[in-house]
Amino acid sequence: MYNYHEVEPDSVHYHPIADVSELGNGETLYVEIGDLELVVFNIAGEIFAIGDVCSHDGAPLGEGEIENYDLVCPRHGARFDVRSGKVTALPAVEDITAYPVRVTDGQVEIGVPAEE
Repeated sequence: MYNYHEVEPDSVHYHPIADVSELGNGETLYVEIGDLELVVFNIAGEIFAIGDVCSHDGAPLGEGEIENYDLVCPRHGARFDVRSGKVTALPAVEDITAYPVRVTDGQVEIGVPAEE
């Protein structure tokens, strides 16, 4: 079904997705890298990327509200920590995938598992 986990930074290929100036504080960006649909958040100057799918029912998460570092699913209220993808409130019980983020030469880059 889904593969939920925190992606290890040393096993990824980084993809540039935007200039850092395009993702201001409090802004959200939707990104597709290959078959992956991701949502990227700038929270107080820190950038995080997670899979844009709720582990509870498979619905998109990106339209949910951010409360501190929790993303609240807009459908049923499940909560996920955007820093790690970990579930913080029911009805979800499975974590979602969190992807490493870095800024290189002004470009926001997302790390996705390298193809083998």
